[in-house]
Amino acid sequence: MTYKIVLLSLLTVANLFGITVGEKPKTITIEGENGGLASDGSTWNSSTIKGKVYVLFYVDPDEKDTNSHFSQKLKAKKYDRSNYGSIAIVNLAATWKPNFIIESLLKEKQEKFPDTTYVKDKNSVLVKEWDLADDNSDILIFSKEGNLLFYKAGAMSDEDIQKALRLIEANL
Repeated sequence: MTYKIVLLSLLTVANLFGITVGEKPKTITIEGENGGLASDGSTWNSSTIKGKVYVLFYVDPDEKDTNSHFSQKLKAKKYDRSNYGSIAIVNLAATWKPNFIIESLLKEKQEKFPDTTYVKDKNSVLVKEWDLADDNSDILIFSKEGNLLFYKAGAMSDEDIQKALRLIEANL
């Protein structure tokens, strides 16, 4: 009996700090000195992850190509943007590259790809608040209700990609 209580307590504490597939993560705001939208620096809030199936890329700039094969598959699908959204959050604290250069590139990307929301995370907010992998490429997929459907840290395998695409299509 004591073993079950200890295990239950550990699982409860773990859920307070990280994200769990099937659940809605705690609401996070990135603003001010922590970053914000790449377009104008205004506040980004994770409560906007609802109403569509969202794919969120949380990326160390040094790992930007790690899951480019998945990005290409998503582009090829040409999902209806009224039901599908994409967010790219760049972990500026994870790189040695100067922020002003990355911020300039992000602003250009935002203009070139207006259907994707680009966000600057200057202080690894999502690493701290959602317990995402630091210095990495993280892929998260959310349902229209904002529940986490999929999470992968690091390079996605072909199996991961197929699973992710099935989840997206099943929830559109």
